[in-house]
Amino acid sequence: MTQASPRQHRSRRRFGAAAAVLIAVAALISAPGPAAASTDFYTPPGSLPAGKPGDLIRTEPSPLGVPLPARATRLMYRSTDVHGAAIAVTGTMLAPTTPWRGPGLRPLVSLAIGTHGQGDQCAPSKLLNTPVHYRPPFDLMAGYEVVAMTSLLSRGYAVVVTDYQGLGTPGAHTYLNPVAEGHAVIDAARAAQRLPGTPTPSGPVAFWGYSQGGGATGGAAEAARAYAPELDLRGSYVGAAPTDLAALSDKLSGTVLSGVLGYYLNGLIAAYPDTAPIIRAGLNDAGKAMLQKVSGQCVVETALDYGFHRSGDFTAHGESITAMLNANPETRAILASHRLGAISPSAPVLMSTGDNDDIVPAQAVRATAADWCRRGATVQVDDIRLPSVLPGTALGHIANYAAATPTALDWLAGRFAGSPAPSTC
Repeated sequence: MTQASPRQHRSRRRFGAAAAVLIAVAALISAPGPAAASTDFYTPPGSLPAGKPGDLIRTEPSPLGVPLPARATRLMYRSTDVHGAAIAVTGTMLAPTTPWRGPGLRPLVSLAIGTHGQGDQCAPSKLLNTPVHYRPPFDLMAGYEVVAMTSLLSRGYAVVVTDYQGLGTPGAHTYLNPVAEGHAVIDAARAAQRLPGTPTPSGPVAFWGYSQGGGATGGAAEAARAYAPELDLRGSYVGAAPTDLAALSDKLSGTVLSGVLGYYLNGLIAAYPDTAPIIRAGLNDAGKAMLQKVSGQCVVETALDYGFHRSGDFTAHGESITAMLNANPETRAILASHRLGAISPSAPVLMSTGDNDDIVPAQAVRATAADWCRRGATVQVDDIRLPSVLPGTALGHIANYAAATPTALDWLAGRFAGSPAPSTC
């Protein structure tokens, strides 16, 4: 194991102190909340009923443990994995209590969450039932995307939130796989429109996501033309998207979120079983143990356990995880296939990034924007100009989300109003 630098020690101390405060608060406020879903809800039928992507498998009311101006319904719906096979995915439909005062039919936003973790307890449909999830000693998580949900609902938009493949439901969560996540985002919108009594049966649709969610909405934006031509897609907010997984892997190394690379490797093994011996042969004992441990964690615990490690700490020969994956033609091809930019989105896109982002490389986001522009897409890049603060702690990445949200909300309102989309191409 490589020795941590003084800067790493200081960053770990700051993060550890902040986490200790959060855990103490969670222990005080995590009294039993509203009744959670029955365990059986998340277990798909042994054989999925016949149907098509977006068809509902089951639904139930979802009591909200967080203050949202909406009525919630938990969904299980059909989606499609990376190989075209039918799978069951869960999510939540949020029907706003705010009236729709805009033109035309009430819009629907399919919201893709940022990184929550890989354990089933991290699924947003579960976190919506309680203010804070806490299981001693360090399993702590709050559904921070309620801020974006509230902003969208308060404008009268209906919102549907996917849990993604394998988050809540059996199997490994296919973390940062743009095909699987893109399908889950699109099919959540279809499921929301097919829900009996839905407030948005056929209105305009948009995708919204930041960080992991940005990668998911980027995947959805590329897939929508061929996968869901019937949707009235008006645009996609692709915020701080990990559009190039090789570049992201290198950027994450040594940061507070370095352990989430384990989520990605677990997702690769689940989606592409032939890669299992390749990946395991490329990891040392610490790396293999890391994959096993993070598979059941939310992101706070993963950061506490594996934050500020270099990815080479987990590989058999001390090379980066990017280099380890690129050393084999099979995993190299999969890594390359997860880079966005090869397919032009059919609807306008807003991307956000900034040089102060200490988690997602800004140059990769701009490169994807350029690729989409060359292919004829309408793309606006919102370049956030904030100073770097404690690089490697994710503070820059988080600050950019807050800074980008007002622009994203205004941009989305323009798409639903039918205004011409701006472009920086």
